[in-house]
Amino acid sequence: MDMGFVSVLQKIVYPCPSSFIKVWSVVNLVSMAHLAISEARGKHLQYSKFWNVGSGKSKTKQINLSARTGMLMIYTPAFLVSAASLGLFQQEGLRFLLLGSALALHFFKRIFEVMYVHKYSSSMVLESVLTISLGYAIPSGSMLYLQHLAQGFPEPQVDLKCYGIVLFLLGISGNFYHHYLLSMLRTERNDKEYMVPKGGLFDLVICPHYLFEILSFFGMSLIAQTLYAYCVAISTTFYLMGRSYATKRWYISKFEDFPKNVRALIPFVF
Repeated sequence: MDMGFVSVLQKIVYPCPSSFIKVWSVVNLVSMAHLAISEARGKHLQYSKFWNVGSGKSKTKQINLSARTGMLMIYTPAFLVSAASLGLFQQEGLRFLLLGSALALHFFKRIFEVMYVHKYSSSMVLESVLTISLGYAIPSGSMLYLQHLAQGFPEPQVDLKCYGIVLFLLGISGNFYHHYLLSMLRTERNDKEYMVPKGGLFDLVICPHYLFEILSFFGMSLIAQTLYAYCVAISTTFYLMGRSYATKRWYISKFEDFPKNVRALIPFVF
């Protein structure tokens, strides 16, 4: 590994408490990269409008939930973990308080959107709901626990938490705004009818809500400045790149006039 990169990394990351955590962080990164590739290839987790595109019906008997119930089950455990940490670890310092608050706000926003913003027209498979719920709750709890462990180590030489706060607030605001625009597409139309989104950054990318989601997680990683938090942000980026690619392909399959200049996730790039 390049020594210059290692030197920079040491200035912006807390020392890692153990080799196990390093391995755990890398495993998380690799597994999410694998999921991203699966999404891009058309093998989707069963909670989106296009998860069964090009696939036959499952021969296995599945338990289906309403989409609203499923989404609440997905986000609530991670919110409870994040909120509980603020009460259980009250003497952990400003950085822990900011990270716990950011995670709690992030998942509270998602629950609020499930209840009052999003429009639903499909069901969800219970097995996938439980898997995805753990996929949010475990990393959230792990980020907070590793932040707790980092309290015994010297602070990184470069303090990035202020930049993290700004990036997180930008990300969560942009994500909410574009979710709102998506919901408005179907307020006066059939609930099962889709349209190509317009407004905001939708004229440049089909998934600006994913782009701002990524900014939120990078904001939280800058607040935390732990190796695991950085890996969670990078993992989220990989996965949402795969989902955005699949989403664009879905829209192209549904709309012959889909704009050719609209990218999947990053304006003018991808």
